[in-house]
Amino acid sequence: MNRLLKIQAKFLKYPKGRLLFSKVAARMAPYFKTINPYIEELRHNYCKVSMKKKKSVENHLKTVHAIAMCNMCEFTAGMSMEASIPSHRRWIPQGMEVKYLKKAKTDLVAISDLGDPDWDTIGNLVCHVSVRDKNNVEVVVADIDMKVSDKPKKS
Repeated sequence: MNRLLKIQAKFLKYPKGRLLFSKVAARMAPYFKTINPYIEELRHNYCKVSMKKKKSVENHLKTVHAIAMCNMCEFTAGMSMEASIPSHRRWIPQGMEVKYLKKAKTDLVAISDLGDPDWDTIGNLVCHVSVRDKNNVEVVVADIDMKVSDKPKKS
């Protein structure tokens, strides 16, 4: 089992473990804390994250700000990558193409499903993330280009 999934399993043994795990995961890159993501489901090659619509993530139109949704997409894709990649490999985002489809007027859910890549040979992976509102309307889609490589050998 992947290291991140082992950590998640330890947290899930306790009351509010999913909430605590979400907070710890968001601290991996402190900017993620700005959206207060909640990891609904995390497994090999898959992540589902929710985010509350609150004043701190709103724009002047009282909808969820575009950059908050980009942050959500990057967090979701990153968690799915981290929960899946073998320990001898690493990943880094190289670019992101985002399409804003509708105004985000409610709480949101983002899903990243990586499919079934060959982790030992893949050099590049596009993580597709779909963000939907409470009415199951897709409001944003993002394709995040991830470079995948072997970790350097320790000398």
